[in-house]
Amino acid sequence: MREATLLEIKETARRHLVEHGPAGVSLRAVAREMGMTAPGLYRYVPGIDALLVAVTADLFDELASAVAAADAAVPDHDTDQRILDSLRAFRSWATTHRAEFAIMFGPRTAPEADITPAVEAGRRFGATFFTLFDRLLAEQRFPLPDDESVPAELARELRSFAGTCGVSADHIPVAAVRILASCWVRLYGVVCMEVFEHMHFAMTDMEPLFEAELLDVMTELGVRYTPPADEGGTAPRPSDSSD
Repeated sequence: MREATLLEIKETARRHLVEHGPAGVSLRAVAREMGMTAPGLYRYVPGIDALLVAVTADLFDELASAVAAADAAVPDHDTDQRILDSLRAFRSWATTHRAEFAIMFGPRTAPEADITPAVEAGRRFGATFFTLFDRLLAEQRFPLPDDESVPAELARELRSFAGTCGVSADHIPVAAVRILASCWVRLYGVVCMEVFEHMHFAMTDMEPLFEAELLDVMTELGVRYTPPADEGGTAPRPSDSSD
């Protein structure tokens, strides 16, 4: 009974989040819709920050599940298509869940509540891509510079980045993390610009730009690029010279 009520609280808070944004979610509003009193909600969540952290953790798990489903739909041996479909699934989920994406990845003040559940869920999401990248690394798909070529200050931050994604700094060379971080920033950046409409004044369709960046990144990683099956001719196609 308690778990069912907590689930309903989080689902109600998510609806308010989608409709009104993070600032529009309050315990009073959630309680009113559920026919409860605001003090009654404190038996389930210690406060609004804790509720938003719980919702965020669920969203990361939902996103991770969407990416994992796209990955699982491709034969295990086809690493190239698994990576492409996983990254496209990330963009698809983000662009169809803009309000949710904003609370997960957008700027926000530090909450008073313990954010560990959201951090752990985010780590599970990040580990999905690290697993596929690790396979590319094992197959030596791309040239890897020496770790000594990475400045110490950057190396420290890259180890933190890997740790945030649940990967031990001892498991993967820091130079490899540098390459992954660079590729991720490029693709994640395009998705963020689309979700937050930072390019709406200049572009009406961001998919061709995303696919162009995806083509470049996959080429850098030694991955075979194929256009999306339903792209209708809008996405870039690899040149004959890349075959």
